[in-house]
Formats: sequence, structure tokens, C-alpha cells
Amino acid sequence: MATLYRALRPRTVYLVDYVCFMPSPNSRYPKATLLEHARLSPWLDDSSVRLDEARAEAELVVFSMIDELLAKTRIDVLAIDILITNCTVFCPMPCITDSIVNRYKLRRDIRVINLSGMGCSAALTAVGLARNMLRLVNILFRMGGAAKLLSTSRSNARFRFAHVVRTITAANNSAYRCVYQEEDEKGNLGTALSKDLMAVVGDTLKMTIAATAPRVLPISELLKFLHFSLVKKVLYWKRMAPYIPGFRSAFEHFCIHVGGPAVINSVQHGLNLSDKDVEPSRMTLCRFGNQSTASVWYELAYIEAKGRMKKDDRVWMIGFGAGYECSTVGWVCIRPSSGADGPWPYIWSRSPKLPENVPHVYQPVLHTDETFCCSEQSV
Repeated sequence: MATLYRALRPRTVYLVDYVCFMPSPNSRYPKATLLEHARLSPWLDDSSVRLDEARAEAELVVFSMIDELLAKTRIDVLAIDILITNCTVFCPMPCITDSIVNRYKLRRDIRVINLSGMGCSAALTAVGLARNMLRLVNILFRMGGAAKLLSTSRSNARFRFAHVVRTITAANNSAYRCVYQEEDEKGNLGTALSKDLMAVVGDTLKMTIAATAPRVLPISELLKFLHFSLVKKVLYWKRMAPYIPGFRSAFEHFCIHVGGPAVINSVQHGLNLSDKDVEPSRMTLCRFGNQSTASVWYELAYIEAKGRMKKDDRVWMIGFGAGYECSTVGWVCIRPSSGADGPWPYIWSRSPKLPENVPHVYQPVLHTDETFCCSEQSV
């Protein structure tokens, strides 16, 4: 019976390690410079959309991350069975997965999947897909990306995969159209954001909470949630405020997609989180901007760089994307980081002065509670 159980039970998936792309200092410039360049033409300069330059930028991000990830994990590339990449807008031919296979000479029978058009939740969708295939390299809005190595072997793993939940609201026309790629009246292709976006985010988050709560919350919180729901339904108290489950009893850390301040505020209010809980999200938005699918991994790196991650700590990643959908992934820390700062090498200096090659607008401000925040002038 023990042998049969071991053979048939779902295999546990682990996160061996991850890396986040750190652009060189010469890739940064103040917001005023960006606006000045944009004003030189009614439309962005043609060089900004040339395929060869877009491919070069994508390869810079992708190959840099994979080089670092392979160096950190010391894994033989021939041991990689599955390769999943996602890039929301840039979809070249050959695709990004083919470029990776070509550069690193991966095995001929490797299974490759190239995701596109799925918005900012694609990174967590890719994790769920990798989990299913076992039992990413993301470029959008700002230059950035994250590469992850997953395995069914616990050896050298740093996190254990706990759960994945994906909520899709595309059946609702308002939700489906709230983030939509289309042409404007002048024929310029872009992404239109509906005024209903925040309402859709709130509704999608509620559905995600309902789907996730039974998986992660302790019995005491589930009973409170059930009690309030029954009272409201039986007594028809429509004005009664809904009970917000205590997700802080289920997770020590939260990585929320940095779609913007309004998105972070909405999730903070919806989950009743503290300012410290959403600090990684706000710091990532402040320093790196909206990096779409990669953002949650920069937040995880922030938590680890500050030394907050402990063994057995639980992490909840929440990503939103076009469709409209919300993807969440839960992790349990097996082995905290050994102290690498990842993409946050300048944040931890006790002195407010940064290296000369870093623009002053990125200078952090040290508060008395040892929480680092970027200045309001940051891009």
C-alpha cells in the first residue's frame, strides 16, 4: 500500500531558485528626459519599434537572467525538460523559446511553450503550467524580467510550491474589455484601459479570495467567514460590511502585482493588509515601475534582500492581467537567501548617497523605522 501511495500521489514541486534582471545604470533616465524625447515626435521614434532593436533588448534581459540562474543553481542545461516563456507584446519569429534553445543548446526533446497576450498575470500562470507539466521571461512597460527554475526534486530547492488559483472573468463583457489592445482614431495601436478597471479588479479579487480561502485559511477564520456570510444571507442585511478573512494568518509575505498605486491600494484594502505587507509592492513600483509579469519576483527579491524571509514562511503572489483574470501562487520557504541583494544593490546603503553613475532621482530616503522609500520624484 505504501508503494502504491508513493506511485500515485501528486509529485511535490519546488522552486530551486530565481533571479531578477538588473539593468545597467545607463539604462536609467529621469522622467523629464522621457517626456522630452516623446515630444520630438507626435508618435514615438521609429527606432523604438524596430524588430531588431526589440529583439536585442529582449535577448539582453532573457540571456542575462538565464546566465545568472544557471550560475546560481549549477544545473546542467541538458537536465532541463521543459522551457516556458512569456512576453505580453513582443512576439518575434523565431520565438523567444527558440532563441533560448539555440543559445544554450538545450536538448532536442525539450518541451517548449511560448505564452503571449495574457497580460500581467502570465508569470504566475506559467508557474501553474510548469507545475502541471512537472506533475519566463518577461518584458513589458519597463525593462525587466525574472527567470525561475522549478523541479520535483527537493535537493537544493529554496521554496516549496503550495497552490495555484486562477480566476477568469472573460465571460463578462465589461471585464473582457477593461484592458484591450486596439487602434485609436489615428490608427495607432495601443492598450486601452477602461474606467471600469478598478471595479473589475475588485470583483476579480473577491472571486479569487473565495477560491483561495478554503485552501489556505485556518479553520477558525473559515468559520468566521461562514458565520458572517450566513447572517448576511438569512437576515438580508445588504448593508452589512462583508467579513474580510485574515489572510495574514495564512501568509507572512505578500507580492502584489504593481499595476499602479490604485491596484496596490485596492488589494491592500480588499485583504485588510498593513502598509508593511504591501511595502515590497510599492517599493518595486517606485524603483522599477510596472514590469508586468516580472514584478512579483522583484518583490520577493526585496523581501529577501531586507532579510525578512525565514524558514517555513509562506508567500502569496497575486497577479492581474488582461482577460480579465487573477492568478495567485503560494510558496513555502525551505531555505532563505544567503544574503544576495539581487536587483536591490543600492537600496540598503545606510548613507543616502548613491554611486555617481546612478541618477539622483532614484536616491532612497531612509526613515527612522528603517523602511526604505523612494523619493516622490522617482520615475
